[in-house]
Amino acid sequence: MINLEVPKRLRAVAEQAHAIGVNVFRPISRKYDSAEHTYPKELDLLAAVLAGMNDGGGRASAAALSGAKKEDAADGPPRNKNGGNMAAVIGMAELCWGDLGLALTIPRQGLGNAALSAVGTREQKEQYGKRWIAMAITEPNAGSDSAAIRTSARLEGDEWVINGEKIFVTAGERSDAVVVWASIDPSLGRAAIKSFLVPKGTPGMKVVRLDHKLGIRASDTATIVFEDCRVPKDNILGSAEIDTRKAFAGVMKTFDNTRPVVAAMAIGVAGAALDRTRELLGRARPPEADARSPWLGSHVEAELARLDAELEAARLLTLKSAWMADNGIPNSLEASMAKAKAGRVAVELTLRCVELCGAAGYAETDLLEKWARDAKITDIFEGTQQIQMLVVARRVLGKSSAELR
Repeated sequence: MINLEVPKRLRAVAEQAHAIGVNVFRPISRKYDSAEHTYPKELDLLAAVLAGMNDGGGRASAAALSGAKKEDAADGPPRNKNGGNMAAVIGMAELCWGDLGLALTIPRQGLGNAALSAVGTREQKEQYGKRWIAMAITEPNAGSDSAAIRTSARLEGDEWVINGEKIFVTAGERSDAVVVWASIDPSLGRAAIKSFLVPKGTPGMKVVRLDHKLGIRASDTATIVFEDCRVPKDNILGSAEIDTRKAFAGVMKTFDNTRPVVAAMAIGVAGAALDRTRELLGRARPPEADARSPWLGSHVEAELARLDAELEAARLLTLKSAWMADNGIPNSLEASMAKAKAGRVAVELTLRCVELCGAAGYAETDLLEKWARDAKITDIFEGTQQIQMLVVARRVLGKSSAELR
């Protein structure tokens, strides 16, 4: 049975991640929001510390940034296990309380790292496990519908030859490698979509543009072009066999682990905004307000209570989806529910906090306006709000993607 409190053995993860948010992220948050595309060198030391924690066996502490791992899922009936998935969401929420953009640009903690951990072979993990790996999925004509991608990969001898264009690649310039989604047989549709590990510097792979963005400016977002880019045959993640019944579903399972982490990002930035709003508004709060009945409170107090309840609902959905992943329970429905709820709450809550705080919320003298900009991405990447609701509807109604579009 899932417990609604932070597991005792993971409280150190939460405390350490919160300390990073307070002492490392917050002091440089505005600096790298203003200096877009400038790499935050302060994070190199943090990455080295995390690597040392992993190498030294401090897995529970480092798991906050390491992404969910396939081996963390239990076989057989639920055992109430709290593993890497739970540690990842708890830690990420605290990091993003500090700064979402900086959390996204910690070396060796990319979405591609999560994919490698989830489905990579032992040999692939040994070769790429200490690299910073980005994920390249979206294309100019294939946004929310991942099945519509047109990037191709054909097998020539002992090499895959990749051609296509990928946009909105988080850490696309800074990463050491990229996991690229491509079709090995376009005539077979989504069943033929596979993912490939492509090291940076591979001939035929080129970063052609960095995008200016509304928020998460500390994180670079790149466009990458592949022209006859060749990688070894063994660089495919998973099997090269095409199973029209479940091949694409297997690729999509990466999202079952990463969507709860994105939900945690939303919870973190929303929590930061709510905490700061209470702090700012509390300065004008009369001393007798704390002693009176909640039914006699102001409209602002009622609104803060409502926002807090919405945030708590998103947090509980996120913890449940992570707990299910750790205990080997299929969580596609719950992962999408958590991501949809948390993303929507983060956008609404941060904007409402800006409104409640007036000039203090709108000016660059405070981080509230930045958090409102940063929050929007949590409702977009890893599947938009609309896509999440579509996934939820399909799961609840028992419909396939062909039956419910």
